[in-house]
Amino acid sequence: MSTLGIVNSDPEIQKSIEFAFEQRQDLQTSNYKKDLLFLVQEDEIVEFLKYALPEIVVINFSDPLIDINKIINQIQNDKWILNFGIIGLFDNTADREEELLKKYKAINVLVMLDNCLVKSHLVKSIECIEQNYQIIFQREFSKTFLEGSSGSFIIDNDIQAVPLYAGIGATILSQRGLINPDRKMHLQLALIELIINGIEHGSCGISYDEKTDALEAGISSVDLIKEKCKDPFINAKKVFFNWDIKPDKSTFIIRDQGSGFDVKAFIEKLKTQDDYSLHGRGIKMAAKLSHKLKYNTKGNHVALIVNHDKSVEYEVPVGFTGEQVVIVKKGDVIMREGDPNDFLYYISSGTYEVIHNDICVGSLSAQDIFMGEMSFLLNKRRSATIRATSAGKLVLLTQKTFINIIREYPHYGVFLSKLLAKRLVRSNKQAAERQ
Repeated sequence: MSTLGIVNSDPEIQKSIEFAFEQRQDLQTSNYKKDLLFLVQEDEIVEFLKYALPEIVVINFSDPLIDINKIINQIQNDKWILNFGIIGLFDNTADREEELLKKYKAINVLVMLDNCLVKSHLVKSIECIEQNYQIIFQREFSKTFLEGSSGSFIIDNDIQAVPLYAGIGATILSQRGLINPDRKMHLQLALIELIINGIEHGSCGISYDEKTDALEAGISSVDLIKEKCKDPFINAKKVFFNWDIKPDKSTFIIRDQGSGFDVKAFIEKLKTQDDYSLHGRGIKMAAKLSHKLKYNTKGNHVALIVNHDKSVEYEVPVGFTGEQVVIVKKGDVIMREGDPNDFLYYISSGTYEVIHNDICVGSLSAQDIFMGEMSFLLNKRRSATIRATSAGKLVLLTQKTFINIIREYPHYGVFLSKLLAKRLVRSNKQAAERQ
């Protein structure tokens, strides 16, 4: 059980948070537990951040009894405690999300939740971030290693969770000053609609007419999807949500496992519908908000491209840019067992299998952050072969670069220790399951 630090003094918000976790733990299939530590005094907040070294912290940005600005200034001025993910809470009667994102753009806010969504969205947000561990650290790593970053989510057929995934993708751009914060909500809505399209029409195979009949009969999309997912074959399908951030633009890709649709015919059909139709809103909205919206021929893959707003001011800390970026194809051998080890890789995207003595003994993805760090740290030859199981992107870090990074950012050393501990726990669990 891990401890979750919550910067909040509002008793009503505390009740909502406690209720959210109690409700989650009451689920029969759940073993998800957290120790909740509510922090109010400035000294206890800073002490927790310095010595607990949390990965996720919840902060009530609208709390009237805590000097949030003073806390944030301390976080910004101390590299040791800067690198963690923040879930922000706010009161929409007192603060605007866009203004908060702009005000606190220098810290790592991953999600912003209106107080009314705490009960329904907070625990799911934490789980989503923890299952995609790399996004906590990608903000700082992307500044340190390269001018850009990638991310990916694998989404089940649960449209109630879609706003969380879309919100993280849109918030990252807003937080980094790549788009005006005022556009964040519009981008999030466009992504929500496209992902839901992937679930409804792709994974679940719900046709235009079927959805129309259901809505006219008073059956919601949520209930229609639940009914479809009683079929194990449909329930097993996923929607893949990826983003790739470059200096000048960001590309969001939504891909489903459905049979696709006739894109040209559907777009022609949309031209005859009014703007208030229940069909096609996602495509219309995304087309208006993006600089380019492109479907593949099959219709199960859509790319939404957003050009960055050059007028938004954003200070990027000096780091180690210019490292070698390696574009990987499926089947590429990244490193071989017995090879020298004077470098390691930062995993930006892709999936990889770990092979020892011709046997697959594990897998790696962007969630694992690094590849080849064990033999690198121990000054030994590679202990395994690593082969790409999908296309991806890696950043090659030499020994000199990595040592300089640790000197400049000493908290990376602690982070690396925690990362290796997580790997060990996972390996032990996998070994126990194989017995």
